[in-house]
Amino acid sequence: MNLPTAVELAEAVRSGTLTAVDATKAALRRVESHDGRIGAFQVVRTERALAEAALLDARDDLASLPLAGVPIAIKDSIPVAGESMRVGSSATSAKPQSSDHEVVARLRAAGAIVIGLTRVPELCVFGTTDSEFGISRNPWNTERTPGGSSGGSAAAVASGIVPFAHGNDGMGSIRGPAGNCGLFGLKPGGGVVPQDIGFDSWGGMSENGPLATTVADAALLLSVMSNRPELANPKEPQRPLRIAIAAGEPSFLVKLDPEWRRGLEETAEALRAIGHSVTETKFPYDPNPIPLLVRWFAGTEADARDLDQELLNPRTRTHARLGRLARRLGLLRQGPVERSREKITRFFDDFDLLVTPTLAQSGPEASLWSQRSWFANLASNIRYAPYQSTWNLLDWPSASVPAGFHKVDGVPLGVQLVAPPQANAAGEAMILSLALQLERVRPWPRIATGFNS
Repeated sequence: MNLPTAVELAEAVRSGTLTAVDATKAALRRVESHDGRIGAFQVVRTERALAEAALLDARDDLASLPLAGVPIAIKDSIPVAGESMRVGSSATSAKPQSSDHEVVARLRAAGAIVIGLTRVPELCVFGTTDSEFGISRNPWNTERTPGGSSGGSAAAVASGIVPFAHGNDGMGSIRGPAGNCGLFGLKPGGGVVPQDIGFDSWGGMSENGPLATTVADAALLLSVMSNRPELANPKEPQRPLRIAIAAGEPSFLVKLDPEWRRGLEETAEALRAIGHSVTETKFPYDPNPIPLLVRWFAGTEADARDLDQELLNPRTRTHARLGRLARRLGLLRQGPVERSREKITRFFDDFDLLVTPTLAQSGPEASLWSQRSWFANLASNIRYAPYQSTWNLLDWPSASVPAGFHKVDGVPLGVQLVAPPQANAAGEAMILSLALQLERVRPWPRIATGFNS
């Protein structure tokens, strides 16, 4: 059975051929059937979701709601009224949140039904999704992580429990899980979607965005998150684009897996075949990792500042200590970031978009990385997920698009699309446009094998 997309579900509910209650019940049945294998959910809102769906069905404006009756999962890192927000840590309060985050409020106003909150690593710091609350797994290969920190959301979508989910991304936390799980995931640029994630959204690096099985579903979700209806219906490019292909590793510490390189090369061939100007080039990554690392550390320090440090796991405490040190030493300087921005902006004088691998290697094994050392976690993150963080530092839009399958690891491959930020979310629109074209010429399976029911 082919599970309906979010676009199809919303249309069915608006037209009266399906009720929001029935759509919600179907999603909750899939939670019961599948989540024991993948551990995507921290909270399942069975009774509340059904009650909210019943109220939605009784509304007289149902036909006008863009997300009418569509079940959605929210990452457990932003407030959902009436639910605890644990952010993967026993150091956080179990007290229910008093109000919805603005993004959640927009989704509910558009007719979406929140069926649950998805798991994250502690304080969303690292690139695997596990904590004392449980381990999330990649539906394509449950021995491997779905990535982090939006790994629970990615697993919920790739298993077909929900057609799309909310995620957020401070150093690749939407795009990495999308790459691991064969999804389309987009990190918007600054000012497109409300942030308000943790203390200060990791100094502004973290953005809320969509994870979905289709570009159309992601575009619809992004249009509601951003309150930009014009993003809901992307069209394929109307002219050939100037596309840079960059396989080079951002650091000497990184080695690109040949299979992930193949995914990039096959995507480049497809782009050439449909008429785009495709150039293989060396991208000018900043060789100095300090501006990025200190913001990663400092963001963790800020989020952990008011928590009981003894209740945090050791890797998180170490990360926060380094953040305090970075602040004391005055390392959070903007000058190096602006110099990097100027250099990269000049690079895009010659190109409309950049395409890189999403990841350097497939996600590591699904296990309790939260019980391993800080250094082991840091090394794993740098080794397998180095391509995304530049775009958080610069606050530029970027996305992961499926690009085939790893012949050895049994998981999807992905490529990252990057566009310069433009007024009126034109950069996001360009990414959606090219991704839609890639989806047509290189279609991908929507749901992981064994979960399509």
